[in-house]
Amino acid sequence: MNDQQNPYDPYYPQPQIIGYDAYGQPVYQQQAEPPQQSAYDPYAGQQQTYGYDPYAQPQQPQAPQQPQAPQQPSYDPYAGRPGQGQAQGGYAQPSYDPYETYGGAGQQWQAAEPAAPVAAAPAGVPGQRPAPEPPPAAPAPPRAPRRDDADEDREYRTEQFSFIEEPDEDSEDVIDWLKFTESRSERREEARRRGRNRVIALVVVLVLAAVGGVGYLWSAGLLPGTGDSEQKQQGTATGPQQRDTIVLHLHDLQGGGTSTALLVDNATTKQGTTVLLPNALAVADTEGAATTLGKSVEDDGSSGTREALDTLLGAKIAGTWRLDSPYLENLVEYLGGIEVDTDTDVPDPKAKKGSDPLVTKGEKQTLTGRAAVAYATYRASGEAEAKQLQRFGQVVNGMLRKMPSDAANATTAIEYLQQIADPSLPEKDLGASLAKLAEHAKTGAYKTAMLPVGQDGALAEGAGDSVVRDILGGKVTALDAGGVPRVSIKDATGEDAVEAAKIVLINGGYAFVGGTKADSQAKSEVVYADDAQKATAVEVAKTLGLPDDSVTKGKPSGTAAITVVLGRDYEIPGAS
Repeated sequence: MNDQQNPYDPYYPQPQIIGYDAYGQPVYQQQAEPPQQSAYDPYAGQQQTYGYDPYAQPQQPQAPQQPQAPQQPSYDPYAGRPGQGQAQGGYAQPSYDPYETYGGAGQQWQAAEPAAPVAAAPAGVPGQRPAPEPPPAAPAPPRAPRRDDADEDREYRTEQFSFIEEPDEDSEDVIDWLKFTESRSERREEARRRGRNRVIALVVVLVLAAVGGVGYLWSAGLLPGTGDSEQKQQGTATGPQQRDTIVLHLHDLQGGGTSTALLVDNATTKQGTTVLLPNALAVADTEGAATTLGKSVEDDGSSGTREALDTLLGAKIAGTWRLDSPYLENLVEYLGGIEVDTDTDVPDPKAKKGSDPLVTKGEKQTLTGRAAVAYATYRASGEAEAKQLQRFGQVVNGMLRKMPSDAANATTAIEYLQQIADPSLPEKDLGASLAKLAEHAKTGAYKTAMLPVGQDGALAEGAGDSVVRDILGGKVTALDAGGVPRVSIKDATGEDAVEAAKIVLINGGYAFVGGTKADSQAKSEVVYADDAQKATAVEVAKTLGLPDDSVTKGKPSGTAAITVVLGRDYEIPGAS
């Protein structure tokens, strides 16, 4: 064998790792040249190990140190044999003599090779042969020292796996882009979710509003198709009804004349109505004599006219509201103007001829106080009185739509006028009545009706059914003992006999309530409806010179208690 020791000899001391360079390669400690040994020495010193870590890797010293005598392995082939003593260092040594006689006296024997490795004798014991030791295992490749803070920096252990993480300069950009994409998607999804929630909430609100509206219309009886609503729209209802009726007189202080209307609040049907009364309506004065409504307002005043209308129509009138034209102007101004569908142009009476009209024809025209008065009282030359009354009714309806629905506020509006109130209708009561009418006008439960009369001022046929009975609730009843019978006339003579018969009836103490023309017939009739009026009917026949057999039970016209139909057999007083 060579004298030079082979560096790859497993028993050659391995260099110590003292660190790593910048490229991760181990740096070994420079060691002194080992002494020359024989080609093979199984007892040569080996690289010292300190046992094995939990993962079967040999432990290396932590810092470089001077070579030391190799530690003996824990393996002892002679452990437990009798006669062996304990050597220094805690290792058992054999107790046999290496020069023990074998095979005869004086013959010595030395084994060429030990049968099994034994522990080497500790250094410094002369004359002691070291025990053989087992062949060492092949040395493991050098391993980098483990850092103490390795487990603190990462979520894994190096004994499980390891990799080299190369920095990527685009990694942060990729992460930022992913975050941006994710956040934008979340925002879009959140916006869609909010949009769906808003649509659902809107649908729910609309459904609730529709259900509430239908419920209100149903409870109020205004739902189309229901019998109750139809009755309320027609102003009729079955059974007793509660009505509140006031009479309104508009006095035109500038142009002269009056206009009269009945304001009816039907609390049962929740319907309001303006009943326009022509000035030509025949009524009885305070003395029972026949007169017209226009003359009664001028001559008898509010109380006399109210009683005359009450007697004629058979309706209970609670009070009278006298509204002079200046007060109407102030009231419209207080309400901020009214809106009316005008049917004609109305000139300004204070402007020069050819100037722009004060009121222009058209739909939804806004009228000031002065324009409202001019439109309500305007009657063109040769125009029928009914046209002017219809304009007056439009102004009344427009005024009620702007009137407060609260009784206190409506009363405040009336007090603002500072007009002289009628004793029959104080300002507080008038304000309460107008507030109820205003509520009907704002909900569309308000209409206007014209009381039809003939040329002679008598009620036209059918008026008792459509206006007096249905709207006013009037009914012809028997008069008191001190009452005056109401008599109407139908002229069927073919001549003009109404005026002569009227004079005879008034002179006889009866209240004449109108006369009309009728188809010619031969025989006269005196018609009564109530048996209590039969005797009165007989007296009327005698007053007119008619026979007793002309008295018959039937249906008088209008609100008259008795209706006289004058036939060709009637002899007109004063006729030749």
